[in-house]
Amino acid sequence: MTKDVLVTIRGMQFTQQQEGDSEPVEVITAGDYYKKNDKHYVIYDEVIEGFDGTTKNIIKLQDGCVDIIKRGVANVHMTFEKNRKNVTCYDTPFGNLMLGIHAKDIRIRERENDISVHVDYSLELNYEHLANCNIRMAIRSKDSADFHICS
Repeated sequence: MTKDVLVTIRGMQFTQQQEGDSEPVEVITAGDYYKKNDKHYVIYDEVIEGFDGTTKNIIKLQDGCVDIIKRGVANVHMTFEKNRKNVTCYDTPFGNLMLGIHAKDIRIRERENDISVHVDYSLELNYEHLANCNIRMAIRSKDSADFHICS
């Protein structure tokens, strides 16, 4: 995999009232990739509409675990570990939120020019179930013609 990558992140949230009605949120951006100590790192900047500045995002992938770290306009360190609940504080411009993340399934597929990630998890807000969610990520070399999002 090359240092310069294209990152696609697609997320869905399903509440009991909205099952099937949710629209995915998708981000496609350029980023940097490197591998160190058998862990994959993807770094990219995000602009949050209506706010000055950017948020630096770091995604760390390793066997059975996905970390998403945001620093800037919003700050959080979310850890997704299969069959384990993690609690974190999400610092937003509107105030702090206590998030609970219980990952039910994590699939990471690495190929020569791309990595695909699929995470199914339940999300709690202030210790109450909010939604069942999934995140799909595709990280690929910018010069790669072959590209797939894990399903």
